[in-house]
Amino acid sequence: MGDPIPPWPGESADLGGIELFVRSAPPADPATVEPAVFVHGLGGGSTNWTDLMDELTDLLDGDAPDLPGFGHSPVPKAGDYSIDGHAAAVTAWIEARGRGPVHLFGNSMGGAVATRIAAERPELVRTLTLVSPALPDLRPRMGPYRMPVVLVPRAGPWVLDKVLARPPEERVQGMLDMCYSDPSRVPAQRLMEAVQEMRRQSDLDHVADALSGSIRGLVVEYLRRGPRALWRQAAKVRVPTLVLYGRDDRLVDPRMAGRAGRVFRRSRVVVLPRAGHVAQMELPRTVAREFRALLEDLDGRE
Repeated sequence: MGDPIPPWPGESADLGGIELFVRSAPPADPATVEPAVFVHGLGGGSTNWTDLMDELTDLLDGDAPDLPGFGHSPVPKAGDYSIDGHAAAVTAWIEARGRGPVHLFGNSMGGAVATRIAAERPELVRTLTLVSPALPDLRPRMGPYRMPVVLVPRAGPWVLDKVLARPPEERVQGMLDMCYSDPSRVPAQRLMEAVQEMRRQSDLDHVADALSGSIRGLVVEYLRRGPRALWRQAAKVRVPTLVLYGRDDRLVDPRMAGRAGRVFRRSRVVVLPRAGHVAQMELPRTVAREFRALLEDLDGRE
């Protein structure tokens, strides 16, 4: 395996009140591929999909947005970091491109966003691929239960400020230790890119608000009841769905694979060994292989 490719280039798009920075991976043959959109998780960005997008350029014309307030995308109007707000931004991009339905991918929080879009706007989605989706699970698990601490008045902002004040190198290493099964797999170039991005974000005033607002949005969804509860919406998804869990995931319990297999109607559910929370970054070829298998199953049924 050669050196990692650079992050895909991107540009800002004005979507009528929503501004997004979107990275795009040019397809190998524009005449034979289908459109795809990749949605990152909490604290992530469009570069979380660099290597997976590269693996799939023969099949997909892929776009990866920075969600509002993350990466290079500006703060959303009214400071809306809810799952609905993020879903509205992604939906606006799909509609603006006018190429739907798309193959929709989501990791972690992005998986919750993608599930809501697939349930509420099915005409925009061709297939759904979820990598460690942050769907509600109230069983005790150390990683997720740390996040709501930042919402506690006075104490929460103090904790978050302390975290964000740590040197970028420490913050990146902490992220790798939490999200990867084996952090030693991270190429030196990717580590350097992550530190540079963390250093850039340290100069932005809205990073704490984006993190705390998005955590608040996830907590709301974990506690939501009624027809828009995420698992009830998952049961409404009709498109072919691939759900991937990492056996070594410290944030999303891989035991949720059983529930996902029961709830998503047309699903292929896989627990990946030696994978953590961001399998698309840690094992991009494996994730690409599973997506290709989903398409092969789809072709066999049509």
